[in-house]
Amino acid sequence: MRTVTSNGVTLHVQLEGPEDGPVVMFANSLGTDLRVWDLLLPHLPEGLRIVRFDKRGHGLSDCPDAPYDMDALVTDAEAIIDAFGLRDITFVGLSIGGLIGQGLAARRPEVMRALVLMDTAAKIGSPEMWQDRIDALRTGGIGSMADAILDRWFAPEMRNDPARLAPWRHMLTRTPIEGYIGCCAAIAEADFTRSTRALTLPVMAMAGSEDGATIPEMVRATADLCNAAFHVIQDAGHLPCIEAPEQVGALITDFLKETAHV
Repeated sequence: MRTVTSNGVTLHVQLEGPEDGPVVMFANSLGTDLRVWDLLLPHLPEGLRIVRFDKRGHGLSDCPDAPYDMDALVTDAEAIIDAFGLRDITFVGLSIGGLIGQGLAARRPEVMRALVLMDTAAKIGSPEMWQDRIDALRTGGIGSMADAILDRWFAPEMRNDPARLAPWRHMLTRTPIEGYIGCCAAIAEADFTRSTRALTLPVMAMAGSEDGATIPEMVRATADLCNAAFHVIQDAGHLPCIEAPEQVGALITDFLKETAHV
């Protein structure tokens, strides 16, 4: 187990693959940890330097008190990059992870090779919407909202399969409430519209056709900001890396061949 400290917060990091391999760094979504990528990794090319981490408040990373801001989350990713001397990074960001990726690409273009935006946007929702969610979480906890969240995460076929759904419900409901609320606050204030429009590195975006959190039209609008290729993953929700790992893996593999020469 590897750890990196960022402004007093200890982050859990997992590195796999050869140290000299092309770097692919993953950032997970709200209410998940780095295991959200487990099903996808076997569908990526061999020889990659895979870097995954639990953002603050999630998984095995520290959970400081809420609220968090996007600057802190981007700084956490920077701390990992600098600690391990990572360069020429293809950054794959899912949901809030995509916001982190956009912030990182704007702040540290010299370490970035390419960006994959998965079920995310330059701006997600409104401050009022996120405050309503935070208030509901403070009152009833994550369990009270789990069904609604899972409805946005997954397409009907997945939601109707209790055995497949159960591990992800557990991951969600076992997320520390301060971590979940802290990241909600970070999303609420984040707006990368201007800086994402100015990005010049290669970008690919994708969205699940059944995503109820960042609907495909929202992801497409962000893709249009930075001239990114855009793909819809049919019969998948907010986490297509779980529901359609082979298709997502093929898209990322093709993108890596174009941009990272794997």
